[in-house]
Amino acid sequence: MPSTIEEVQRTFRDRGLAILAVNIQERRDRVAPWVREKGLSVPVLLDLDQRVTVAYQVRGTPTVVLVGRDGKLVGRAAGPRGWMTTPGRAVLTALLAR
Repeated sequence: MPSTIEEVQRTFRDRGLAILAVNIQERRDRVAPWVREKGLSVPVLLDLDQRVTVAYQVRGTPTVVLVGRDGKLVGRAAGPRGWMTTPGRAVLTALLAR
C-alpha cells in the first residue's frame, strides 16, 4: 500500500492532487518509525481521537476519501484499489480535470 500511495503522489501531484494518510488510534512513537521505514513522503495525520474516522465514516482500512478542491466529498473507496491501473488513473485524471 505505501508504494502505491507514493506512486500516485509522484504521478499526480503536479496536477493538483494532494494526499494525506490517516493513521487511526496509534501514537506518534509507534507510527513515525513505520513511516521512516516505508519511506513515505505524504503527510500522515494521527487520528488519536477518531474524529477524522467518524467524520468520513471510515469502517475499515484502507479507505480512500476523495475530496474536491471545494472541500466537498467527491467519492469513496473501501479496500485496496488499483489506482495506477488504466481505469484507476482515468478516474484520478478525470477528477483532477474538473
